Amino acid sequence: MDRLQVMEMFVRLVELGSFSKAASEFRTTQPTITKHIAALESRLKVRLLNRNTRGVSATEAGAIYYDKCKVLLRDAEEADSAVRSRQEHAQGLLRIGSSVAFGRRVVVPLALEFISRHPQVRVDLSFEDRYTDLVGQGIDVALRLGKLADSTLGARFLGVNPWLLVASPEYLRKAGVPASPGDLQEHTALIYSSVQGNDVWLLKSPGRETVAIPVTGSLRSNNLSAVLAAARGHLGIAALPWYVAERSLRRGDLQQVLDGYELPEQEIHAVYPSPKLVPAKVQAFIGFLEGHFAGRWWEQLPRA
Repeated sequence: MDRLQVMEMFVRLVELGSFSKAASEFRTTQPTITKHIAALESRLKVRLLNRNTRGVSATEAGAIYYDKCKVLLRDAEEADSAVRSRQEHAQGLLRIGSSVAFGRRVVVPLALEFISRHPQVRVDLSFEDRYTDLVGQGIDVALRLGKLADSTLGARFLGVNPWLLVASPEYLRKAGVPASPGDLQEHTALIYSSVQGNDVWLLKSPGRETVAIPVTGSLRSNNLSAVLAAARGHLGIAALPWYVAERSLRRGDLQQVLDGYELPEQEIHAVYPSPKLVPAKVQAFIGFLEGHFAGRWWEQLPRA
């Protein structure tokens, strides 16, 4: 194994904090990783890693070596990318990340269509609702909803993700149909805690005035599928993204509430580890995504 490959192995080992995880990523065995790192430490005559039952971490010398290796590896990757970006066709493994609900309903059909257009690309989909460290988890491009924090990541704005209030016809028959935002305080709210964490729904009136409505309810969840199921189960009024509610609205299982008022939209961005020398496969995927989130894009999703 050449020196650059050993550097890459060391960098990923520090980032993952585990010999077994590093071995899995490099498709080799843990003893092989251990042997290469031991040889590296022997050559440098310094201990680079602290090892304990919880995993591994860089020593002071290891941290310095890690920073230097990152620079060298980035330069090497940029050199490779400069050549790859001139290729006509995207190719190789593309790791895509997203939140769970958005991934299952929106990203999957888009990824399948992208694969059909780019047969030389293999796709690895990873769906998690927690914040994903793109570099640490080796994600090439992630789709994120909401405002982006300032960072060194590359980002491309794709569109917006609108929300609406919904309830089942049966619930509304029993509890009544809200005629104004203030009426929501008399209803049972089904709260998606990852967005409406403070139990206040913000609604914009037809006159573009924002109204803040405190709500209470029988269910809070950080899972959109759980909130959707509760609304379909006649348990209350829910605030949901259009892409989550669209099927149920079309079938009549749910109906829109206060359709003259708007909930805040979320921005949709494609984010990637660096804005510099973006690999051709990432450029191709982002270019493919552009235009898919215009208009009422959620109505164009597969109906299966």
